[in-house]
Amino acid sequence: MTLSITIAAPFKHTRKAGMRKNELVYYYALDRKWMSTEQANQLLKRAEEEGLLGLDNGMYIPRFDLAAITIPIGFKPTSSIFERNDPAQELIGRIAKAKSLQEIDIVAEMNKTIRDGFDSHLLPPAAVVILAKKYQVPFEDLSEALRQSVNKG
Repeated sequence: MTLSITIAAPFKHTRKAGMRKNELVYYYALDRKWMSTEQANQLLKRAEEEGLLGLDNGMYIPRFDLAAITIPIGFKPTSSIFERNDPAQELIGRIAKAKSLQEIDIVAEMNKTIRDGFDSHLLPPAAVVILAKKYQVPFEDLSEALRQSVNKG
């Protein structure tokens, strides 16, 4: 959610529907002093990859409802906006929480499933889905992200 707020901030503050890259980098790095210019460029790239921003005729346009975002007074993004969300890790956390186990135990079971059940011919995201099904932990909202992580790997 912090990533969405960070992306929405310059658009809401300037009341513009689209902004050029240099305007956004200026806003993040020089106007607000939230990050370096290099980090601002990384932020824009990540937002584009995750479908939060689209590029149209040299203008970045939000691909989500800006009206649904409220920017808290004194908001300043943390470094977590630069961290990639790992859907497999998130699902491991869900399984651990649902079964009151440690994440390390779920990872150990995942590795055992990969090694023993599939002769080491199974990728971790697929093994985590098998465990989620075994423990009846919902994962449908992560299906597409898990699929993409397998395709990237």
